[in-house]
Amino acid sequence: MRKPTHIGMDLQFEWEDVNAFVRQPDGSLFSWCERFHFYRHLIYGIVNKSQSDIILKWDMEEIHWERGEPLLQRLESESIVKQVFPMHIETKRKELLRSWALNWLDFTKQPIDDIYSYFGTKIAVYFAFLGMYTRWMLFPAGLGLISQLIDFGPFQLLVLPIFFVSITLWAVMFFQFWKRKNSALLTRWQISYSVEADPGYDLGYKLSGKEWSLVQSTVELAGKEGQDRRKDKEKFQREEWFGAFLRVRNDAIVILCIICLQLPFELAYAHLYEVVGSDVIKFGLTAIYLFLIQHFTRIGGKVSVQLINHEKNVSREYRADSLVYKVFGLYFMQSYIGLFYHALLHRNFKTLRQVLIQRLIISEVLENLWENSFPYLKYSYKKHKVRKNKRHEKGSTRGKIQFASRVEKEYLKPSYSASIGEELEDGLFDDFLELALQFGMIMMFACVFPLAFAFAALVCPVQNNITEIRTDALKLLVIMKRPEPRTSVTIGAWLNIFQFLIVMSICTNSALLVCLYDQEGKWKIEPGLAAILVMEHVLLLIKFGVSRFVPEEPAWVRANRVKNATQAQDVCSKQLLRTISAEATKDD
Repeated sequence: MRKPTHIGMDLQFEWEDVNAFVRQPDGSLFSWCERFHFYRHLIYGIVNKSQSDIILKWDMEEIHWERGEPLLQRLESESIVKQVFPMHIETKRKELLRSWALNWLDFTKQPIDDIYSYFGTKIAVYFAFLGMYTRWMLFPAGLGLISQLIDFGPFQLLVLPIFFVSITLWAVMFFQFWKRKNSALLTRWQISYSVEADPGYDLGYKLSGKEWSLVQSTVELAGKEGQDRRKDKEKFQREEWFGAFLRVRNDAIVILCIICLQLPFELAYAHLYEVVGSDVIKFGLTAIYLFLIQHFTRIGGKVSVQLINHEKNVSREYRADSLVYKVFGLYFMQSYIGLFYHALLHRNFKTLRQVLIQRLIISEVLENLWENSFPYLKYSYKKHKVRKNKRHEKGSTRGKIQFASRVEKEYLKPSYSASIGEELEDGLFDDFLELALQFGMIMMFACVFPLAFAFAALVCPVQNNITEIRTDALKLLVIMKRPEPRTSVTIGAWLNIFQFLIVMSICTNSALLVCLYDQEGKWKIEPGLAAILVMEHVLLLIKFGVSRFVPEEPAWVRANRVKNATQAQDVCSKQLLRTISAEATKDD
């Protein structure tokens, strides 16, 4: 395993040179992710290396431990070992509960370094993103309140365009500054990562057979000794283009399924909701729609996982990103097509605002309550069932039943897994999906409902971004098993999805402004409407050009990287000169 050193180079770890390697922020030598993979390597590395099978005895039964088979794998197949999972460390867990999950006075302040040390990079990056997003959300929330509560008199017509431009610039600047914060965090945690690298790239700890290595089959082909370079190049290119073809084919299958199957269903629901007058019928129609769409989404997720299993992705993080893109397409159609129908086709802004309020408050509150209460109820039911069985075995119905160990109690807790594609993603998939859908909803229809930002950030006491930080923290520390660490160092595919939603918001808000000002529906290109079209193009140019003005790395991070590269070059040069001098002296 390679680790960063004090000279700025990532070198193979050797215990004899332990002082040369950089330690973690908490003073430990290895990160939680590295320690976890060490443990997995050790326990799964116990293999039958004898020349024949070994007979093991358990509960009066004989178990054949085959030659070359890992012992733990055999025990799992025989259900002797039910599950292998990391345990919570009680002292650190209670400390995080005090300083993080139950610390409501500091609002968005979080001990990110402690979260990184305990949960790993991916979860720490998520909470850093959520905290920064929540703080930045206060600006559009306040701006939305001002635009709705204050009458600007003759300048009222300019309020919505100014609000639209302001939130677009806010969103663009937020994600640019998030990239800077992300790179600063990685530098602080001594994680070697280049901002030009692909997001979500797995840094690769090939310590167990279940993890993908960075060295893909195509790279191995190019590095085999004794092969002709031309043949290697042809094989490499063939593998590369074949992998790209598989990804494009699978994406096309998902898009066609969305267009041919989901789009007519969503449009039919939106049309019925528009023409039905009774609120009772609308409520029943919505209930039926939600029931059917959940099944459709699960089926789409399973199909996406099967398609991804046939793709040639470099690592688990790349496969997870591929799943994110495919499944988000399903949720994008599910969440927004009805809103587009009400806004752009019927221009029924009253219904649009009602649906937005319903989605932002009622739906998200219910989903958040379900997300946090269902795992707890499931855990409580399992504990009750175990205690009932133990009472039955003892033949007593009274008295308090204690668990045999903390391991047994932790085993009953649900795993932190995704609702779709749990073999590829963890629970952060649902958390990021919730954020992305909320962001798209408040951004794409900002001109029609500026108060949406206030609803998302401040108004609803049960479901807003401030409470989201604490409830997610409680879920990880109290309700769920300790998650397995992931090596992803950015928010991965979600960054591209947020950027896509910004572009969509520029287009949709420009169209909404045209609809709002063109009340007669004649679509005349008057000076005001022409100005809106010009503003749209200018904002798109700003969106794609702001990276030229705001670097993705802070100056101190860039200086530190250059310093490390210079030190590494000097060390290599000196070592090379010593080697050349030694060889020259030997020849003389």
